[in-house]
This record gives sequence, structure tokens and C-alpha cells, in this order.
Amino acid sequence: MAKAPVLTPQADDFPRWYQDLINKAELADNGPVRGTMVIRPYGYGLWERMQQDMDARIKSVGAQNAYFPLFIPQSYLTREAEHVEGFAPELAVVTHGGGKELEEPIVVRPTSETIINEYFAKWVQSYRDLPLLINQWANVVRWELRPRLFLRTTEFLWQEGHTAHATFEDAREFAARIHRDVYEDFMENVLAMDVVPGRKTPKERFAGAINTLTLEGMMGDGKALQLGTSHELGQNFAKAFNTQYLSKDGNQEFVWQTSWGSTTRMIGALVMMHGDDNGLRVPPRLAHVQVVVLAIKDDEAVVAKVREVGEKLRAAGLKVVVDDRTDTPFGRRAVDWELKGVPLRVEIGPRDLEAGTAMLARRIPGGKSPVAIDSLVSLLPTVLEEDQARLLQESRDRRTSRTVDVATIGEAAEAAATGWARIPWADLGAEGEAKLAEQGVSVRCLVAEDGSVPLEDNAPGTLAVVARAY
Repeated sequence: MAKAPVLTPQADDFPRWYQDLINKAELADNGPVRGTMVIRPYGYGLWERMQQDMDARIKSVGAQNAYFPLFIPQSYLTREAEHVEGFAPELAVVTHGGGKELEEPIVVRPTSETIINEYFAKWVQSYRDLPLLINQWANVVRWELRPRLFLRTTEFLWQEGHTAHATFEDAREFAARIHRDVYEDFMENVLAMDVVPGRKTPKERFAGAINTLTLEGMMGDGKALQLGTSHELGQNFAKAFNTQYLSKDGNQEFVWQTSWGSTTRMIGALVMMHGDDNGLRVPPRLAHVQVVVLAIKDDEAVVAKVREVGEKLRAAGLKVVVDDRTDTPFGRRAVDWELKGVPLRVEIGPRDLEAGTAMLARRIPGGKSPVAIDSLVSLLPTVLEEDQARLLQESRDRRTSRTVDVATIGEAAEAAATGWARIPWADLGAEGEAKLAEQGVSVRCLVAEDGSVPLEDNAPGTLAVVARAY
């Protein structure tokens, strides 16, 4: 009889495949409270790498890191009507502390616009204080009805940026810069994810914003996933919190603001966009383990060579793990590293040692081939870059091949059963958007005909990208 597959095949049950992979690749477990998760070390290592790269990009545009409290007075949220209405169903509220009922209920932050604006109002006095560019790495809580690990959890990790500017134009430009230079560049060049940058419709806009920019990715099953957003808040929160500055002309003016965020959802996207029936495939530029060097047998000379190769590769700047656990069968170890998606495996046994070669297994394209041990230091960096480019191209090819241009709502809904559709926004409009929503299809974003981001919802030639989504 054939062996049962390690993972449920994607073609049989994509959601089950996803859950199997999260579990067997040791990325995360369900937490004790419904909707929470425990991120395991290998999964957290991916998040740490994302943090490191994103943090550098955020700082490169001038933002500084800070930290704001987890608890927010409930009265803060009520100051901006659209904001509280948008988040009300997701709020976790604390009513008791220290064994006593609190005088005012406390909200566990779902996002931090309100508490940060309370302090922006104190810190901004003059045009000299602007722009004020703040970011924080934190956790937030949103009470999810249908949780799924990494994609929608009651508590998740993220970064959230908040800025204040002197003019509408400065705020708009900064929101677009974050969208393009931080998020889009990171997702394409590090995560190897093909993404579509666009503008959210008024219905899908962040609560309290005047515009939301988004990045949408197509997962392996053709559904869409929102991967990062950058919002123009206008002066809505500034007026609610009286955040004003003294202009050069001596006038009191309200600031213009932005907020923007990306989350641990990117790990879920990594799984669903790049994973296959053998497990995860981690882009080499992201991987916290790029190469694993495995000893095939418990042979003293083999183990010594494996350790020597590992040291040489580390010295060359690669992220390497030496697996000399010869008390565990080689086949099991190889499958475990395959599941975890480590880009390259260098396997060395007694015969390889005699021949001066190693077996190089490439996780991304698949396959094995013998290579000279002495060539590994010069060869592997090139191979890693090739495989990075391959992943991005695969994700781009998937999206382009499964996106169709349509003319009617019926055609759009039909196309969304297996992929994405593009339809003129002037033909669809809010009414058509509502009809699609009844069929479980949403407008993911609005794009210009040339693929750029339109400056207005109803700019001539604007197309709506529609899909089923996570």
C-alpha cells in the first residue's frame, strides 16, 4: 500500500492542507482562549526576520519606534464616530480590575489611533514639531468570530505607524510612500510575493479614514488576502482630539494624519502563496535558516565534515543549521526540513565524503544533484538568489493566469470561483459591489488601467479587482 501523505493534498482540501502545514511545520498552535495562538520558535523566527527588515525600512523613511499602552479608556474610542462604529463588534472590554468594578470600562486596544492622538495633541504645538512620525511594534485584540491561525486571530502581532503632518499633500504623499517603499517593496523583494497595490472602495475603507491603500495577494487556491494597508486619516482624529499646531503664519491649524500597519498575517500568506504538498517554501532572503547541512550517518568523519562545511558557509554570510542528530533517522529529518521550507539542504554521507561531493536538495524548484563540497561556498549564494526570483515569478504567473477581465457582475462572480476578475468600476459601482457581496465576493481594490493606484475613487478608467477573500 502507498504511504499516506504527510499533508492533506492542496487539491483535496486547501484549508485542511493549511492547518496540517501550520501544525507539522511547527509554526503555531491554538491558544487556550478561543481565537488566540501560540507562535512556536520556527514560526516566530519568520516573524523576527520580517520585523528586522520592516523595522529598517520604517526607520529609513524617518519614523521612530515608541510604545503605547495596551489599555485604552472607552471614552477615547467614542470621540471619532466612524472609528468606534467600525470596531465596536470586535472590542474586548475590561470592566473589573483588582477585584473591583472600574469607574470607566477599559478597551483592550484593537488599534491605537485614539490613544496615540491623545498624546499627539500634547506633543504637537508648532509647525516645527511636524511631521511627527511614530511606529510601534505591539499586539492588538479583535474578537474574531471565525478565527484561523495567522489569518484571523483574536490577538495578533503587528506594527502600526501613526503620523501627523502640516498639510493634506504631505500626509497623502507619506501614506503613499509607506505603501510603496516599505510594504510593496518588502513583500516583493523579501517575501517574494506578487502583490497588487490599489485603493480600497469607500465600503472597504478603514473606519475613520478618508482613503485606504492596500496590497492584495493571490493565494494558492485563487483567493485574495489583504497583506498591508496605509490610511489617510485626513483631519478626522485631529478634530476629535483637538490636535492643532501654530502655523508659520501664526494660525492654529489641525494636523493631517496617516496610519499604517502590517501583521503576523504575512506568515499565513507565506504559507498559502508559496507552500506546496510537501510543506512550506521559505524565500531565501527571508529565511532564518537558509541552508541545513545534514549528516546522513553516524560516521565520525562525516559528522566532522558536516560541521566544517557549516562553519565555512556561516563565515560566507549564510544562515546555516548543522543537523548532526544521527540518532534520528535521516529520512525523518529530511522530511522535517522539507516541511519547514528551508531553501537548501546539503546532505553528506560516507560515499559523498569519498567522492568529495555533497547532495544538494533545492526546496523551491525541487530535485537533488551532487555538487563538489569545495564549490559550496561560491555556489550556494547564487542558487539562493535564483530560487528567490523563481518564487516571485511563480506567484506572479499564478495571478496573471488566473485573473480575467469581465464586463458584467455575473461574469465577475463566476471568475471569482477560481481566481480574480477585473471590471470597470464605473460599471460596477457601489450597487454592484453590494450584489457581489451577497455572493461572498468583495472588491479587493481599485486600480488604474496601467496597474498604478488611482488618486480618486472615480478616476476615469479605474478598474475594480474582485475576488473571494480570506
